[in-house]
Amino acid sequence: MKRARRTVMRGRGGMSGQRVLKTEAVLMGGAVLALLAWEWPSLRREMRIWRMAGGFRAGHRYP
Repeated sequence: MKRARRTVMRGRGGMSGQRVLKTEAVLMGGAVLALLAWEWPSLRREMRIWRMAGGFRAGHRYP
């Protein structure tokens, strides 16, 4: 019994699986960077409040 040969669709405009994964990784990285840039001012404000409250040294004072 012969196995059916699958043709690679590169010649007809298809994309390989590895290229699709790279494209998805680039898109997800861009989305994460956009979200981080969008939230950066509020993250800075939260860090400032956290430092004023004592940070790691506050311990059990603020549950």
